[in-house]
Amino acid sequence: MATEYGQGYGHGLALHEHGLPEHDGGRRHRLPAGLRAPFEARSWREFGYVLLSLPISILLFVYAITMVSLGAGLLVTFLGIPVLAAGLAGCRGFGALERARARALLDLEVADPEPLRMRRRGFMAWMGAVLKSGTSWRALLYAVLHFPWAVFSFVVALNVWVYGWALLTYPLWFWVFPMWAGQDGLQIYGDETHSFYLDNPFEITVTALVGLLFTLATPWIVRALTTVDRVLVHGLLGPSLLATRVVELESDRGVVVDTAAADLRRIERDLHDGAQARLVALAMDLGLAKEKLTEDPQAAARMVDEAHGEVKTALQELRDLARGIHPAVLTDRGLDAALSAVASRCTVPVEVQVDLTERPVPAIEGIAYFTVSELLQNISKHSRATWAAVDVWRVENRLMLQVVDNGIGGAATSGGSGLSGLAERLDAVDGILVVDSPVGGPTRVTAELPWRTV
Repeated sequence: MATEYGQGYGHGLALHEHGLPEHDGGRRHRLPAGLRAPFEARSWREFGYVLLSLPISILLFVYAITMVSLGAGLLVTFLGIPVLAAGLAGCRGFGALERARARALLDLEVADPEPLRMRRRGFMAWMGAVLKSGTSWRALLYAVLHFPWAVFSFVVALNVWVYGWALLTYPLWFWVFPMWAGQDGLQIYGDETHSFYLDNPFEITVTALVGLLFTLATPWIVRALTTVDRVLVHGLLGPSLLATRVVELESDRGVVVDTAAADLRRIERDLHDGAQARLVALAMDLGLAKEKLTEDPQAAARMVDEAHGEVKTALQELRDLARGIHPAVLTDRGLDAALSAVASRCTVPVEVQVDLTERPVPAIEGIAYFTVSELLQNISKHSRATWAAVDVWRVENRLMLQVVDNGIGGAATSGGSGLSGLAERLDAVDGILVVDSPVGGPTRVTAELPWRTV
């Protein structure tokens, strides 16, 4: 599976590192983030989230405590179990509502938790699945914990927001006090003998400046408050770490199966179109030579000589095919010798440095060999490089591979290029592929694999 650098280069020319057009440089704002934050839609959405949290959390808390208390009190009878199951199911429903609210107002993408696992149908099976589901109990815990936090965040956010805007706009409405309240201005302090009002221009200006500071700080305070909400939603209402890991392993297993099937199809195609076709032609030529052996010995000798050349070509194709699967030098002598052999067949000079004191397991060793082999093929076909280097070393429990060339750059793992397929192969074994390839070069591809020893 040769990687299509040409396709990667095309994407590299069009996209910057962060996915924006390179000539644009991203969207630029005239005001710094601190000054435009009070007017951004994100700040208002987060403030709306905090305001909605209080009534929703009150409803959720009352529902959860009522249903759990009722179910626990009725456990002496059979009715307690279905009441408790209904309470947990309701908490799961509220959890779906909270995930949707966080997605709409906080831009927080939280995957749905694992569904109920029922071995058979029926109310009893559903009730048992709800009670045994960790998602149900985490939703109940969210209902209990979110209520006090919602009260605190509501009070803090509402006060700093209201006081900030009120003080900032004080020059616009201070006239209300002398006209309608019978006092000089906003009273800061007062007792039987002394009182202090904000009534002269200097005090009004200072009040507005203090309000400006509050107004500028309020979005960041609200953002800090919603950070706790993000943690609660993600940690208690999303899928568990175990479920997430199971999904990743299922996805990786699918990638491994698809990759193995693709490799088998490639081997079958290479055998059918290459060595097998040559061997069939060789058998036919030898049959014709056998018939001409008595009639025309010279023609028969010429045909045998041609058949001998076909045998050499077929053997070379079989060696190349075997080398692409798992070369004998890798099994016998390890990565250093195998990668040196691959580098010798590259069209550009390649420096190989392998710093390993022991060998990893054959599976990881084979993936490392395949990765470097594919990257060197890319350099030969697409990079226009005049020099390349391969470094292999170990960092704690990770095997590190790095391939560098001085070619034209622009390689990328996006757009369905061959590098994306290579990244999927590494991801299937908890590996990582990082491509640093600015337009004009150089290209640096770093692969990271788990280290496992025999």
